[in-house]
Amino acid sequence: MRHPRTRLRTLVVAVLAIAITGAVAPAAHAAPSTSDLNKKIQKASDELEDVVESYNKMKISLNKTKADEKKLAASIGPAREALKVAGSQMELLAQSAYKTGKVGAVNVVLEGSNNLMDRMSILEQLSRSRQRDIDTYTATTQNYTERQAALKVTQDKQAAEVKELGDRKKKIQADLKKLYAMRTAAYGRATETGSRYTGNVPSVSGSAGVVVRFAFAQVGKMYEFGADGLSTYDCSGLTSRAWSQAGKSLPHNAAAQYSATKRISRSQLEPGDLVFYRSLGHVALYVGDGKIIDASRAGEPVKHRTIDIMTPYGYGRVT
Repeated sequence: MRHPRTRLRTLVVAVLAIAITGAVAPAAHAAPSTSDLNKKIQKASDELEDVVESYNKMKISLNKTKADEKKLAASIGPAREALKVAGSQMELLAQSAYKTGKVGAVNVVLEGSNNLMDRMSILEQLSRSRQRDIDTYTATTQNYTERQAALKVTQDKQAAEVKELGDRKKKIQADLKKLYAMRTAAYGRATETGSRYTGNVPSVSGSAGVVVRFAFAQVGKMYEFGADGLSTYDCSGLTSRAWSQAGKSLPHNAAAQYSATKRISRSQLEPGDLVFYRSLGHVALYVGDGKIIDASRAGEPVKHRTIDIMTPYGYGRVT
């Protein structure tokens, strides 16, 4: 039989052990709900689309810079040849002045005239001719120098844009990995599967009809950042491609498309008009009956759905 003190000591140790174990045991964390994951996916998708549209805007800038460089490079050759011609003319003037002195060659011409007015006229013509040669040389030299400087600036700008474009692309790719991981956690897969539209396509006449029919044919194709078809799209890539079917050129960027279209109200919406969202972070094509077609976000297909996916920012008409 144990001594009472021994039993008391054993009991105290046991109570302390339970207390200590309870104090250091990690608290159980509930797994995030599907609703919470959906909100995170929505937020991450919106942030990603903002980066994608800034990427598209940078591509537009880079393409313009490349066009400017090509134009300047093409103009360098003619400017260089004009400079050679002007330079040769200046050499001839210099040689003439050296060989004949300042007035020697002029005297030969003036000796054939006894009329003072004729002599003054001849001198003025010679002076004008030489001044034109000098002015041409000066202007041609300046033109060539300016074009060379402009070309260098444009080439430097292009190099900076190429680097920034590469950096943005890396960020998009990193963000995509995170987004797909969240989608897998929420739905068991990283991407949805798209299916073609099989319903009735509204009858729309004119250019808008061409655009709307094309848009319905793209439903079910997957989102891809920077893409403008024909197998994948991002939001502004879809709207620009759709309108290109009707011979209208739209820049591949939601904000730029907003600037390129005429402002209209919701009550004025017609099939083929553009609907803008999230402070120009997203754009969709209105197809009538309160519905849009849009390339929504990474991991999802082009969809036909309600215009009220979120509060529209504004509306635009291609003119």
